[in-house]
Amino acid sequence: MKKTKISGDHLFTFAVIADTHMNQSEDFSSSPYPCNALANARTRHVIAELNGIKPEFVVHLGDIINPVPELPTYEDAANHFKTLVADLEAPLHVVPGNHDIGDKPVSWAPAGRINDEHIALYESHFGPHYFSFDSNGLHIIVLNTPLMNSGLAAEAEQREWLEQDLEANKGKRTFLALHYPPFVSNADESSSYDNIDEPARSWFIDIVKKYKPEGMFCGHVHNFWYDLVGETEMYILPSTAFVRHDYSEFFRIEPGDQYGRNDEAKLGYFIVRVYEHGHVIENVRTYGRTLAEGKALADNGKKIERLQSKETSVTCVGLDMRQPWAEELEITASGALEEFERKLARNDYPVLALWEIGLRRLRVPIQDLTNDRIRGRMEILAIGGHQFQVYCYGVPEGALAACLLEHSHLVDIVEIVIGWDTADDAVNQIAKLKEQADFRVYLSRVNRKDAAKHTGGKYNHFISHGFTLAEVDELSTFFASHPTSDAIDGTMFAIPRTVLPRTAASEAAIASKKMGKTACLYIRSNSSSPAEGFNDDVVNSARAAEAVVAAIGTDNVDIILDTFADTDRGYFARTGLVDRRFNPKIGSHILGNLISHLSGEDWSIDQASNDDGISEHVIVMTNKKGETSSLVLPAETAVTLKAEDGQVCYDLTTGEMIPAKSNAYTLKAIALLITENK
Repeated sequence: MKKTKISGDHLFTFAVIADTHMNQSEDFSSSPYPCNALANARTRHVIAELNGIKPEFVVHLGDIINPVPELPTYEDAANHFKTLVADLEAPLHVVPGNHDIGDKPVSWAPAGRINDEHIALYESHFGPHYFSFDSNGLHIIVLNTPLMNSGLAAEAEQREWLEQDLEANKGKRTFLALHYPPFVSNADESSSYDNIDEPARSWFIDIVKKYKPEGMFCGHVHNFWYDLVGETEMYILPSTAFVRHDYSEFFRIEPGDQYGRNDEAKLGYFIVRVYEHGHVIENVRTYGRTLAEGKALADNGKKIERLQSKETSVTCVGLDMRQPWAEELEITASGALEEFERKLARNDYPVLALWEIGLRRLRVPIQDLTNDRIRGRMEILAIGGHQFQVYCYGVPEGALAACLLEHSHLVDIVEIVIGWDTADDAVNQIAKLKEQADFRVYLSRVNRKDAAKHTGGKYNHFISHGFTLAEVDELSTFFASHPTSDAIDGTMFAIPRTVLPRTAASEAAIASKKMGKTACLYIRSNSSSPAEGFNDDVVNSARAAEAVVAAIGTDNVDIILDTFADTDRGYFARTGLVDRRFNPKIGSHILGNLISHLSGEDWSIDQASNDDGISEHVIVMTNKKGETSSLVLPAETAVTLKAEDGQVCYDLTTGEMIPAKSNAYTLKAIALLITENK
């Protein structure tokens, strides 16, 4: 299968928006949900943002307006939309949604179905209901998906036209734009309000697999999904107006405002960056921001350009995916548009959150590899450049080993946790396993039998794993004397919360040279007590940021961050980079901006430059170009930063550039990045 990685230069950018649901008047909607009344102001904000981004063109994936064709308010809403988007500077191409042209042909839908009269009404306001256009070497096909399975004459005409258009343009880079997705989570899923029904679904999927367009953008479902249809990357976009909150079932937390419908962090649109080979989507979260008529956006100045996982070069940092990251759930029959069965859907918000941070490496249990469905998701992400560090207890044997070897192309590192008293035999087994595959193996250990089980009068009844840096001499002696130790590529070290990541990385670099192995540091964000919580987002984010810099700036040292999403129940509670809805928190923003800035260059930590009296809060890095970047971590009291002329200072929580002055910054809730070209 073709890789979905990118290569070559960035050529240009276009934008995709979906489901604006514009109303017939400002601040009013026929929907009983208050957030629907904000749709016009939210659309206006998006248009203003797009004018600042200046894409080559914009595609709207349908549900342009909220009133359906049979309502008398349809024309007013359409006119409001046309008036509002008249301010858009880029060319706009629109796709018909079910609110614009009528529902797909299902007998149970409460709204009117697509018909010839609705098609004529749509075309009188918005133009052709299917067409194609070329721009900057791309071929974009706009389809009318409510038309599929309708039996109308226009359905057969569109089908014939699509096949002819794809054939005539098969040498071009092609993208599809449609409202209903062919499916949400699985190609064989049941028909629902959210997908294209059979038989048109299978026909359409076959056409996509035959002609292999580069990408396909879908709307309608007001949430994010990502998949491959053959070799075509398929994206389902969020809405700019409101969330389809039946999918709030995904999250093990209360649903949020308006029962999840106004989960503002999930509102947004896509910026698509086109490269010589491949493309990247950036999900721009609008957080439901609005813009009143006659108002303009404030100029926030220069920002760090955020990179998606496909674009970053950072592979020395990974995330421990403790929570399910590709989970499928039965969505409760809501009583709204799903009443006769529970639909099965996959939560792809963890993937989106990873992309936004810019991390490509995932630490996952071997059970993910043995699960056919989750392994399929690993396959899709690996094609796009993600790497998997698969961990297991004990050397895999039998069916487990067979599975690991069969799917070794998905595995970058196998982390094998052993009891240290079995080390001799385990390393011999690992050597035999590695004869049959080319993945790397990192060795770890579980609790030593001589480790203390009593601390301060408390009984420690919990698993620990990973070597300590105090065991390096013992490890070095073992590796030097063991005849098959070359099968071990690295060792895992557990770094307690009491140890600074930069200190651990410095010691690990020495250990790596001594052992002749990569040192992988497992950065713990909790203490040894399962009852102690660490819920200060700023402190936890600073530790994660320091760990990222330590890994990027230290040779032969990898780092795994132990917390991706909030752990707000059970043992070892602590906050993560994202919340339980997988919405970004301060840590996500800090790491995303930091990784984007440092990606693509060879950085090293400049130990000598930190001797300025505030080294506890500042880490200075230099690269081979002679450029300097300083990570300034939050402090409880004011820290004096002596910025010089030519330095640029960024607030890592927002990515925005701020004036660098010779004064005192209070950094309790902020992390800074100061850069300087020498």
